Amino acid sequence: MSPPWAPERLAARLPFLRRRARLVAEIRAVLAARGYTEVETPILQACPGMEPNLDPFVTRYSAKVGCEQRTLYLQFSPEFAMKKLLAGGAGPIFQFARVFRNGEAGPNHQPEFTLLEWYRPGLSLAGLMDETEALIRTVVPEGLRTKHLSVPTDVPFERISVAEAFLRHCDGLDLLATAPDPLAPEVSLLAEAASRIGVRHRAGETWQDLFFRLLLERVEPAIGRDRPTFLTHWPASEAALARRDPADPRVALRFELFAAGLELANAYEELTDAAEQRARFAAWAEERRRLTGEVRAVDEDFLDALEHGLPPCSGIALGIDRLAMLASGAARIEDVLWLPAV
Repeated sequence: MSPPWAPERLAARLPFLRRRARLVAEIRAVLAARGYTEVETPILQACPGMEPNLDPFVTRYSAKVGCEQRTLYLQFSPEFAMKKLLAGGAGPIFQFARVFRNGEAGPNHQPEFTLLEWYRPGLSLAGLMDETEALIRTVVPEGLRTKHLSVPTDVPFERISVAEAFLRHCDGLDLLATAPDPLAPEVSLLAEAASRIGVRHRAGETWQDLFFRLLLERVEPAIGRDRPTFLTHWPASEAALARRDPADPRVALRFELFAAGLELANAYEELTDAAEQRARFAAWAEERRRLTGEVRAVDEDFLDALEHGLPPCSGIALGIDRLAMLASGAARIEDVLWLPAV
């Protein structure tokens, strides 16, 4: 096969790439009009992120003076860095960030991709859903589409909690009843509930493993097909950077946005308590050690910023490549990348 820069291959992608370029320009204009400032933060980080199921790209920094060497990582997300700026008083900010996840590849995945992240002090999760819906309606008024699906954006987006989605699409399974300890759920109750709807618990599966299998197999294929869908109020154990809902501490103030078979965005009403965040990071670090044997260091500078004072805020990470796919009708993520990494 010819390389992706070859004239015939580039020509085939140009309509998708030009739609992507317009999309990025329009998003910049919308966010600037709303009072956001565009920022840039380092790609190289002392901690790539704490998600136990993501693998980082690792590099070594060698200072010329004294030959000091440090391990650095290519970021999973600019989230920690942007929250440090919020703690410093930057106000509403956004960034188009290059991010990296080792091992990811497929029609909808690349190991290097672009996230749009924006954060606004004083904004609630519901307010962030309103803002996200308005942004997408403005920049993709023609709707989101794949070869097989067309999802309008000029209609109210659906908002459904994870618990309600499981009741609706997993034959009445009461998800929250299977997690009496919301931060450390045991698998037995969920395995028993899943068996009643014909889903067998696999050897070695944790509560989280079985939860995500049900989510991927039963819930995600059923939502975001007739209109974009916000899947809200996630189990507290699955939102380590989000504030728990004061009205129901079993769930956290998190949403993901789905449309036309793709997850487009992940958002939190942000956790601002440094002590609680440290405890959640410790749980994630232990899960990473259990899965891989790696001991991942915590970003102490980020925790210092929380201790200093992160203002109440909400923030979102939206996949620009995937949004460009659905805005242009491209079949694969490579179609909307000028030069794919893989």
